[in-house]
Amino acid sequence: MSRNWLTKGRCLLKWNVFDRKGKNIMDLNQIERLGPMEIEKRSFEIITEEAGDAIPEDERAMIIKRVIHTSADFDYIKNLCFSEHVVPIAQEALAKGAWIVTDTKMAFSGINKKSLKAAGGEAFCFISDEDVAEEARRLGVTRASVCVDKAARLGHPLIYVVGNAPTALIRLYEKIMEGSFRPELVIGVPVGFVNVVQSKELIMQTDIPYIVARGRKGGSNVAAAICNALLYQLDGSRDKR
Repeated sequence: MSRNWLTKGRCLLKWNVFDRKGKNIMDLNQIERLGPMEIEKRSFEIITEEAGDAIPEDERAMIIKRVIHTSADFDYIKNLCFSEHVVPIAQEALAKGAWIVTDTKMAFSGINKKSLKAAGGEAFCFISDEDVAEEARRLGVTRASVCVDKAARLGHPLIYVVGNAPTALIRLYEKIMEGSFRPELVIGVPVGFVNVVQSKELIMQTDIPYIVARGRKGGSNVAAAICNALLYQLDGSRDKR
């Protein structure tokens, strides 16, 4: 039996998969038998081992690790960008009961509501609201951009979380620059090709605290992972690895 590297694109996976003749020799003896929380603990151990000293040893570490945990993508070590002092700023906002508004139901569903409620906050997603759909049709814009306008009218401290729609980030930028909306934090991690890179760069030009996944990568799962990392650090419930 030999240890081999199975390569597909840019992904390298190290397993005892093949013998010397190239035959697949994977079997159940190579499966780690772990309980649910042990699986997460072991995952973070693997991330720490494989990342080495590439992850900064400060308050950003568990955010980066949790994003890697949800995506299995170590590129986030260099792709995740943090404005100055953003983690303590975000945690202070959450501790004071800031609400979280997401651009997708998937990001909304992925946020740990128990931890958010313990901090005194709530989560909202307006993407399926009838008034949002009607206004988007009337204006000829995306529902995601109309959601930003609706959130700005709530009159409550907000963390705005974008995991899918660059048009939400663009609308956020417009409202921030005109002075009509100032979220406590913007989490900008939409994934895709059209206006994704540009929208993230716009947010990073504002004076609003941000956590942004620079480039094309991101997603609603990444957005939820960042929210949860902040919440878990705040209540000390899980991220002490």
